Amino acid sequence: MHIDLYEKFWMWGAGAIIVVFLGTIGVATVSQGRLPPSHVETIDPTTVRADARFAAPGVTTNDDGSVEVTVIAMLFAFQPNEIRVPSNTPVTFRLTSTDVVHGFQIVGTNGNTMIIPGYVSQFTTSFEPGEYLITCNEYCGLGHHMMAATLIVEEGA
Repeated sequence: MHIDLYEKFWMWGAGAIIVVFLGTIGVATVSQGRLPPSHVETIDPTTVRADARFAAPGVTTNDDGSVEVTVIAMLFAFQPNEIRVPSNTPVTFRLTSTDVVHGFQIVGTNGNTMIIPGYVSQFTTSFEPGEYLITCNEYCGLGHHMMAATLIVEEGA
């Protein structure tokens, strides 16, 4: 069988590209895939309620005026179910899950994160006055569609 010289170049070139791609994936897997990132805050999902960081979920106002909201996600609810925060104030959400992966989306805002058991998710944002729906946007089971809470942002509170 005769293979033209240009066809050989294309076959060897395609083979070389495949080898480079597989080599890159292999190096990335071995060098970066063994350990979780060191800057991530972890928590034992079986003892979330006994952990001091999540023993009393709710809203806390710090000395500097910023607000911290601690939330526990579980099948099929957020605790607390109603959150009240002041408007135009930095609000830091600290979230964890006791069971499966959940989502935390504050509808109509830029507040959105994934809540993974064993990890503490955190983000900071501020809000205009109003009432916002909080939904789970990661499928977490048969009652997923009922998993919701309310964020009430009060004017100058």
